[in-house]
Amino acid sequence: MTESGELVIVAFFEGIRNIITYAFFGLVYVLALGSIIITSNIFTPNPQFMFDFLDTFMRNYFGLWFNFPNGTVPGLTEIPDLIMSEISVFTGDFYLFAFQILFIVSIFYSIRAFLKTNPKHDMLVVGSLIIMIVVPLMIFGFNDMLDLLHISDPYLSSLPDPLDPAFSVIPIDNLFLFLASPVISLAIVSYIYLELAFQINYIDTVSKPSLERRNRLESQLVILQSESHFVVANIDKIKEEAKVRKEEIDKEGKTNINKFLLKMEERFSYVKEMIEKKKLEEEEKRLITAASKTRRLGTYINRLFKEDVEARDTLTARTSAPKSQSLAVSTLINFFSRIILLILVSFIVIQPHWFAENIFNLPPAITESVAMYSPEVILVLLLPIVSLFPVISKIISYVKHRNLIISLQQEGRIKEILASVGDYVKKEEITNEITIEESVTESS
Repeated sequence: MTESGELVIVAFFEGIRNIITYAFFGLVYVLALGSIIITSNIFTPNPQFMFDFLDTFMRNYFGLWFNFPNGTVPGLTEIPDLIMSEISVFTGDFYLFAFQILFIVSIFYSIRAFLKTNPKHDMLVVGSLIIMIVVPLMIFGFNDMLDLLHISDPYLSSLPDPLDPAFSVIPIDNLFLFLASPVISLAIVSYIYLELAFQINYIDTVSKPSLERRNRLESQLVILQSESHFVVANIDKIKEEAKVRKEEIDKEGKTNINKFLLKMEERFSYVKEMIEKKKLEEEEKRLITAASKTRRLGTYINRLFKEDVEARDTLTARTSAPKSQSLAVSTLINFFSRIILLILVSFIVIQPHWFAENIFNLPPAITESVAMYSPEVILVLLLPIVSLFPVISKIISYVKHRNLIISLQQEGRIKEILASVGDYVKKEEITNEITIEESVTESS
């Protein structure tokens, strides 16, 4: 709701309509005034009469087609001020309307994230909610900074604050009050939401290929078993149909032989029927061979399933998928450990006085100074802690890369040693063969 009690979305679109109305009316007024000035210079009539006529026409006739906010038709000189005032009101309404847009965006992407696991959608949900909190804090914090410099901005001061005053208060003396504050609670809930979203996406990425492969192999086994039963039941029928068709072609072939001997024109049809007979025989062989292989494979699979209980799980690769129990345990352990670490780090960071007094053992001249309660001191603790995680990840990646290079170098050396040993063995074999040949020639 706006200050006048009107809905924000209604005030937003009414502001757009008012700006367009004033702009269009002023444009028509300027064009008409320009045409009057041009005609007065060409035909030299009484210009004042034309100006009065234009003003009367615009106010009493043309202006009645428009719905102005104050209900009166403005003059040409009043239109710029009215447009600027409407733009000022419009920006204030747009400021509030943007929060509704962000809220709608967060709802929309939360529904999409529920229907399809995609971390981008979850990040857009959390990002929209965070922007709704950060933007007012930045605007009013900037206004407070201007007040410290004895600079006042009426526009910033007139903007409404959509946030609850509790969002600007963070108790740092008590851990439980710290966790119960709205800002910290929202931060923890947002982190839990993102953590669950990423864990669900990870589980889906890990387990989905195994599940798809298992379903595909199970469907193929079902098709194989059904086809093997079908072949067993219908192989005699296939042979009988092929035999009947062959007999029909033989009868037609005998008839065509007589025709072949009688007429030259029937020779091509006879050759064609002989080719069809050959193709039918080959097709019959292929069908019988395929049916025999399918039956043998189906029989083997059924016997294997009866003899080995775990054969189906092995063939369908069901055991390759990660176990749900171990996956759930590891996910919960990582989830709670990260949340506890986040809470402890956050509480330590906002306690620079205790940290400087008990950890660094700084003198009272520093710990009791006013600067210890400034935001810069929190940044002094925050930056090293935040930078610690990427530094650790870089060290881990460097150690892994170094170990990989060492293992590759060792494999290369092993290959060189094996190659040199192989060359030495071949050389010894060649030497022994030459020695044997020489001894044979000497004896002969």
